[in-house]
Amino acid sequence: MKLFVFDHCPFCIKAMMVAGLKKIDLEIVYLQNHDIDARIEKVGENLVPILQKEDGSFMAESLDIVIHLDALDGNPLLLANKHKEDIARYLEAAGPFSSRLLYPRWLMIDLPEFQCQEAKDWFVAKKSKMIEQDFDDAFARSEEYLDGLNQALAEHLNWVRLPSERNNELACDDVNLFPFLRNLTVIKGVDFPSHVRKYIDEVATLTNIGLYDDVAV
Repeated sequence: MKLFVFDHCPFCIKAMMVAGLKKIDLEIVYLQNHDIDARIEKVGENLVPILQKEDGSFMAESLDIVIHLDALDGNPLLLANKHKEDIARYLEAAGPFSSRLLYPRWLMIDLPEFQCQEAKDWFVAKKSKMIEQDFDDAFARSEEYLDGLNQALAEHLNWVRLPSERNNELACDDVNLFPFLRNLTVIKGVDFPSHVRKYIDEVATLTNIGLYDDVAV
């Protein structure tokens, strides 16, 4: 099986988490960010992640892929959601700040989906419209956006429990939260509450997902 992804995409990380947790023999293929045709020819839409199953057919939609991979061996491990609304509140509060902090930084480190200038240019054009701001300005205002992000982290994640406090079992909540927290490790100056930082490290270890601390900007 193959999983077509971007390394920085939270929805891709959802699928990669399950593959890592269950030690599924899965080939990770990084698509170039601008290569819409490569996605459309597989699933008819500009989507990632995309799973190519053993029969050669393709599947899109991250949560569908998560459920499929988790059930492959007949022994699904992910527990049901308990904090869907809590996660939504955190993402709503953090989103305006995290997007402006993350987008410029993705082009400052070496990511596999940005290995040509066309991929970088496409990302800049698309994402600068989304945040209604050019990347240079967004990066220059990092301190301002960090204040907002740090406040969201402090106020909206008190409910998070460590995997080590629950028999190292993961739930769909973790699949929906961890990828967004993992991406924040590329930002220098993030003030993670101590339990949130431990949560990131523990889930990363359980799922074999790499963090960005060593290349943070």
